[in-house]
Amino acid sequence: MAERTTTLELLINGESRVVAFPTHHTLLEVLREECGLTGTKHGCELGECGTCAVLVDGQPVLSCLVLAAQMSGREIETVEGLQEGNRLHPLQQTFADLNAAQCGYCTPGILMTAKALLADNAHPTRDDIREALSGTLCRCTGYHKILQAVEGAAQLAAGEEWTPAADSLHGATPPDRGSE
Repeated sequence: MAERTTTLELLINGESRVVAFPTHHTLLEVLREECGLTGTKHGCELGECGTCAVLVDGQPVLSCLVLAAQMSGREIETVEGLQEGNRLHPLQQTFADLNAAQCGYCTPGILMTAKALLADNAHPTRDDIREALSGTLCRCTGYHKILQAVEGAAQLAAGEEWTPAADSLHGATPPDRGSE
């Protein structure tokens, strides 16, 4: 039996794209395989790790769990659309400044989820950030720099000054042990 295909016009990162794909393909598969947008990562493909998070109509969606055929008329944003011209988005800037991404595999999902948080809450608390990012797993970090980076991005997005704390970049200063 022949595989059924769907042809849709999808709005991805502000650009209209006509895409043909097998009807059963997820948004994750279409973004990566048909559109060449490989920033969105394959993770667990069960909706448990969050690495495939993209924004659909401004809200985080696990792209491994939705069919691309359901995306007609919806606005899809991937990590490739985060940068503003030649200027990094505040989240990208603070993640880079703090080296908040280690292997970087989970970073696109975290960035997109954090972007949605900041769009809804310009001044999130540390607990707000933890809750928003709770569905995205990072196996490399202890999340501390990720949380700091989102806090810094909120300040930058609000037009405030932000400078990473020295201990974020160099670790805590060892205690003075006197003359041993």
